[in-house]
Amino acid sequence: MIVAFASKDGKNVDEHFGWCQTFYLYECAPEGYAFLKQSDASQQKENEMDKLSYKIECLQGADMVCVTQIGPKASTLVKSEGIFPMKVSGEGESIEGVLQKLQNLMQSEMPPLWLRQIMQK
Repeated sequence: MIVAFASKDGKNVDEHFGWCQTFYLYECAPEGYAFLKQSDASQQKENEMDKLSYKIECLQGADMVCVTQIGPKASTLVKSEGIFPMKVSGEGESIEGVLQKLQNLMQSEMPPLWLRQIMQK
């Protein structure tokens, strides 16, 4: 699965979805993970719907997006595009730490339903 991270430095999940300037995309599998690319999300849009649509376009190919915060409207739009939004538990949680947690969940006998749905895509 492909996971996008909202990050200022490419090391920690430390950005709000709507304010994120760069998404870092990783391929994550039970056996390991690998960096794929950075997605520039820095264009400024006046209209809120235009801004949210643009941010979602920046996630093209992602199955999940990890953020510190995401508003209800953005969350609904992200889900409607088949991308699972996930808020990290603490500000500045490391991308590597989240990837390792996802790997552990994928390797478990009974991954959570949301993860099974992503893995079955």
